[in-house]
Amino acid sequence: MEDLRPPHNDRAPHPSPAAHRTRGAGPARLALVVATAVVTGLSGCGAISSADPAGTSSPAARPSGATPGTRTGEPSDGPVEARPTEGAGAARALPAPGKPLPATPAELATALRETTSALNAAVDRWKPAKGAPPRDVELLALYQQRLYRHAARHRTLADRAFARLPAALAAQARDNVGAIRELLALARPIKPSAVFKVQPARPAAELLGHFKRGERRFGVEWEVLAAVMLAETKFGRVRSDSHAGAQGPMQFMPATWRAYGMGGDVQDPRDAIMGAANYLRATGAPRDYRRALHAYNPSQAYVNAILLHARQMKRDPRAYYAYYNWQVFVLTTAGERRLTGPK
Repeated sequence: MEDLRPPHNDRAPHPSPAAHRTRGAGPARLALVVATAVVTGLSGCGAISSADPAGTSSPAARPSGATPGTRTGEPSDGPVEARPTEGAGAARALPAPGKPLPATPAELATALRETTSALNAAVDRWKPAKGAPPRDVELLALYQQRLYRHAARHRTLADRAFARLPAALAAQARDNVGAIRELLALARPIKPSAVFKVQPARPAAELLGHFKRGERRFGVEWEVLAAVMLAETKFGRVRSDSHAGAQGPMQFMPATWRAYGMGGDVQDPRDAIMGAANYLRATGAPRDYRRALHAYNPSQAYVNAILLHARQMKRDPRAYYAYYNWQVFVLTTAGERRLTGPK
């Protein structure tokens, strides 16, 4: 994501598409997931933040031509069929929030394989329409995110580990790590004393409904809209405006919002998602996602990251729920700090 919000172009004047995301190169915008320097918010139509949200107020090898793949299914808008819950033994095996990260390729490969399998099973058991994610989903998604971030920073370790994975999981890992690397490359460390405002994300099913409404109305794939929100604010967890003044869960500059927000509230997730879909459609989507996303945030690294994450959601709808549980990390001059998520 990965967690770093890429800088937005501050040059854009008014209703022109480029104005949508005045991206300041400052750390306050690099969110991804990278995303997001908050490694999570990238300031789509505005600025990117350099942190990955934590839920409180607190003082950071892309494949060429990566385009979304063919969909194999979509997350359901309704409850997922419940399966037997984990027993006490399984619960004890859940990774702690600060579990040490693997040091060897074999250990990283094993951790990715076991964590991904357990997370997929936990997502299948979860009823997203019925409330907040269960603790097993939160802990497993956080550990998965940390594994990918670790791999993104250690290329040789990652390459050797991925060579040990089954083909499908290796492809997933390469996409996720590629996206995180792109966003981290945009991040600039901030002072440890910098303050970022964070908040809980709206329910996963509620946001999914907004993404799908945006797709129905404007023809912009819901996975692309979700990937933008993941990169920009970790699904609305980052509340702070970017250093350039971009606002809301989809990070719009005020002038761009006036032109494309259709009179809505920039801070409202539904209105912000619809505004983003409107803007992307106006700048080339769905015919040319690369062009539209570059208008949203003029950075090829950002465009690549969004399309890689979108491709994962198309390949496996459970990826949306995993990404929804990725947290906000801040990249500071004193090191990386997580702001949101399980304690």
